[in-house]
Amino acid sequence: MGWWQVDADTLAAGRFVVSPLAETTAALKTLHRGSAGDPGERAWLDARLPAYRARLADDPPTALLVRCALGPAWNATFLTPAPSGDRDQDFPAELARVRDTPPATARTDLVEARGGAPLPAALRDRDDLPERAAALLDWVWRHTVLPDWPRRRRVLEADVLARTARLGDGGWAAALDGMRPGLRWLGENRLRIGVHGQPPRQLDGVRLLFVPVTPRQSWLCWDTGGRRPHRSAVVYPCSGALAEPDRPPAPGALAALLGPGRAAVLVLLGTPKSTTQLVALTGQGLGSVGRHLQVLRDARLIARRRAGRSVLYRWTEAGEGVVRAVTAAPRPSRPPSPAPTSGRSTRSR
Repeated sequence: MGWWQVDADTLAAGRFVVSPLAETTAALKTLHRGSAGDPGERAWLDARLPAYRARLADDPPTALLVRCALGPAWNATFLTPAPSGDRDQDFPAELARVRDTPPATARTDLVEARGGAPLPAALRDRDDLPERAAALLDWVWRHTVLPDWPRRRRVLEADVLARTARLGDGGWAAALDGMRPGLRWLGENRLRIGVHGQPPRQLDGVRLLFVPVTPRQSWLCWDTGGRRPHRSAVVYPCSGALAEPDRPPAPGALAALLGPGRAAVLVLLGTPKSTTQLVALTGQGLGSVGRHLQVLRDARLIARRRAGRSVLYRWTEAGEGVVRAVTAAPRPSRPPSPAPTSGRSTRSR
């Protein structure tokens, strides 16, 4: 197993960030793989895979480039740059780093991704590989990620909030738990990254980033070029209820009973969530979510408990009953009573 040696200053400055480019690359990897990690991802894939395959069928050099870049040994480094670490990542700026890769560097990265195997002849002397990779990522962004980006961003921000809360309560061991297979905090400033055949890396003075994505994809990346600060990043899939794609809206009957905003909060509390997570997932303001929680608590539909520094809310038995009742399949209507068989009429007096 590979591991990273992380000094105290690097670890203290480590942070979670949301990256539109990482989300787009994860979508590209899912399209390239052609298999889904859950039913929601399956629906997304079924809807977008035909157009993606048609796009590559019309552009054989790019199709070959993708097969090499997402190779059996590694992702091509130029295709997966580590995010800058800024709070607001800008997709065009992130994409420009892919597009501006020197052609020779791109070819070297592709050979590495292929485990050292030479590039196919059709790619060997091309200088437009970074431009082609950037154009494909831009297509994936516009056609498969951007239409759903507000929801995706809320889910990613909720995951960051949850991981940050774990970090405050239990340190890095708790924050990294379940992040990706093989990833584990070993203590003594060592982070096991779970990749076979990778030598240990010393991360003194490196900006260490953790980047969630909604598809079931994970990879490691780093940026050591130019005069920019060196960065290393772990890209990992959101986990648990926060990663559920296309979560259905609150049932109409529940929204009519409680109001749409309050109903949206209630249906999310089948698993414990904090106020900040609910804000991120619903898109409602902090004050609105707080008022909804107070009303739901007063009605004894939810309860709260403290977990370290966080306060988590979850259904009570009554709350679960209300949600289950309005989401259950409607009962079949009773057939009308048969008409009297006697020819004698009946009248009420």
